[in-house]
Amino acid sequence: MSNIKLIALGGVRENGKNFYIAEVNDTIFVLDTGLKYPENEQLGVDLVIPNMDYLFENRDRIAGVFLTHGHADAIGALPYLLAEAKVPVFGSELTIELAKLFVKGNDAVKKFNDFHVIDEETEIEFGDAIVSFFRTTHSIPESLGVVIKTSEGNIVYTGDFKFDQAASDSYATDFGRLAEIGREGVLALLSDSANASNNIQVASESEVGQEITQMIADWEGRVIVAAVASNLSRIQQVFDAAADTGRRVVLTGFDVENIVRTAIRLKKLDLADERLLIKPKEMSKFEDHELIILEAGRMGEPINGLRKMAIGRHRYVEIKEGDLVYIVTTPSIAKEAVVARVENMIYQAGGVVKLITQSLRVSGHGNARDLQLMINLLQPKFLFPVQGEYRDLAAHAEAAMEVGMLPENIFIVKRGDIMEYEKGDFVHAGSVPAADVLIDGNAIGDVGNIVLRDRKVLSEDGIFIVAMTVSRKDKKIISKAKVHTRGFVYVKKSRDILRESAELINQTVEEYLSRDSFDWGELKGAVRDALSKYLYDQTKRRPAILPVVMEVR
Repeated sequence: MSNIKLIALGGVRENGKNFYIAEVNDTIFVLDTGLKYPENEQLGVDLVIPNMDYLFENRDRIAGVFLTHGHADAIGALPYLLAEAKVPVFGSELTIELAKLFVKGNDAVKKFNDFHVIDEETEIEFGDAIVSFFRTTHSIPESLGVVIKTSEGNIVYTGDFKFDQAASDSYATDFGRLAEIGREGVLALLSDSANASNNIQVASESEVGQEITQMIADWEGRVIVAAVASNLSRIQQVFDAAADTGRRVVLTGFDVENIVRTAIRLKKLDLADERLLIKPKEMSKFEDHELIILEAGRMGEPINGLRKMAIGRHRYVEIKEGDLVYIVTTPSIAKEAVVARVENMIYQAGGVVKLITQSLRVSGHGNARDLQLMINLLQPKFLFPVQGEYRDLAAHAEAAMEVGMLPENIFIVKRGDIMEYEKGDFVHAGSVPAADVLIDGNAIGDVGNIVLRDRKVLSEDGIFIVAMTVSRKDKKIISKAKVHTRGFVYVKKSRDILRESAELINQTVEEYLSRDSFDWGELKGAVRDALSKYLYDQTKRRPAILPVVMEVR
């Protein structure tokens, strides 16, 4: 009898950051290593990854990392894991090549090369378990689900998936293999829930391709297409539309250039004519009706790139009268306000905005009916909804109960929960650290709630800096307080406040120096408290106050 544990380090009760652990006896299998991009309130943060301390402490037990597909929410945190735990990495050919791009961009692991290409025919025996794979449909070719065969039954992780009967060969689901896995017996199913709250059938990729081609064919000027860099299905449709309408495609983002060139080299993207792609500097050689500009932006996020185009700060493109901006990605809920503001900027610049979501329901994730079909094919004993906000996980659970799963066999877990298989049931057996780790530039984890709170204060109420010099020995002020402010008040109209603030600081410091005891922290605290109260009384604002008190020896 195998000892089985399942842990989600990320990807539950949130969008993105897919990162799951399956333990069979003493062997750890890591399923995806995803990141997510920061929410609006995470000011200045570049990326968010899970806490991986549990894996670092148990690195010797890790059999490998098994990647389902090449999106950042499945491979983006890989360099940060490999920096501390040099373990084998398994994935399809395209997934491994895209993972290498992430790894090579990180100085700590850029020489790592323990990658292994697998496909749906691969089986790997690890003593306690056998790992195999099955083809799924997603918005990137060669997406795979993972099967861990144990003595208690199969543990199945779907990765991101949907069902599309019209999918091409490199995107098609292997229904026969899924039925075979189900007949073998599935103990636990970890299944994508990102679109579980939707019962409407999403458009097939062939319908999306036709829509994109028609939209571009009907437009007489330039077409600027905003897409996610790693959504190769959408990029292929743009290439096909360009070939059908006699246009050339310009790639304007560094990420999309790397990903597209890699996919073309591996023959995962098909160019009808090599001359279809042109460099940005060649745009002037073509008429507007001959151009498609493909914008993916930094980290695959195209909306910021569109904003720069609208205000004339983009490296290559400025939106002008007659341009169509065609957004063929589905913005997240967190980005809806940003998208609305950028739309307004584009119209002010003379462009027109169309979103593919205005005419079609598009998603790379299965709706509730797809999730039910997956359950019916696999017939799992236990279900763990993953990849989605709580409402998505709950909707997945409801859909599962509609097809006969018992509610006591469905677990909506929290990040870090250890679910252990014991006496025929999964039970909660403690937890491991799984908090967000924030990446800001080269810094990992040193930006926490306190730093974010300070950044929020600075962004809302500004900063107030006090500088003065004292003699602790003589107990007097040598150089009286000078105040400086940024983002708090307009200095020329607030001279009285600044003068009275300086006088209050001098008085506070003199009172403190008259005491018998002296502590630098207490002195600065007294200045901060007195000044904070005064400024709030005067302005009803609370700027960040930074006292700089120097000593003459």
